[in-house]
Amino acid sequence: MAATEKTAKTNASRLLDKAHITYKLIPYAVDENDLSAAHITQATGLDAAMVFKTIVLHGDKTGYFVCVVPGMEEIDLKKAAKVSGNKYAELIPVKNLQSLTGYIRGGCSPIGMKKAFPTYVHHTCSLYPLMYVSAGIRGVLMGIAPQSLITYTRATMADIIL
Repeated sequence: MAATEKTAKTNASRLLDKAHITYKLIPYAVDENDLSAAHITQATGLDAAMVFKTIVLHGDKTGYFVCVVPGMEEIDLKKAAKVSGNKYAELIPVKNLQSLTGYIRGGCSPIGMKKAFPTYVHHTCSLYPLMYVSAGIRGVLMGIAPQSLITYTRATMADIIL
């Protein structure tokens, strides 16, 4: 449900509130020198397999799209390109992330980007009652039922990791 009193609301959480989607916010201490999923799982004590990262890519045919993958895994650009209808795909430069999505590196949520991009979520999310993604700011994760995230973002489940 909603945030605890100590955890500030984010744009992503406000959008989920408006859509009546249940979630929980998990704050953690940010290390500006280590924005990795390994650090986040250590800081939160969450199961690493349930913590997902949001990656924005650009495909040669369809343009921008989003992949949500387990944080400890690497995205497979060839698989991501194929499922998104592209011949090839590349990561967008970090310097373009905020202007494109409204989010910064380490705080990019698949919910509430400036524009709704096609989204692909790694299928292992369905193994867990909750998956954890960025709530839209560094230092706050959002626990959400995988199907709720998929429905809200109109995502497709796919095999998109190495």
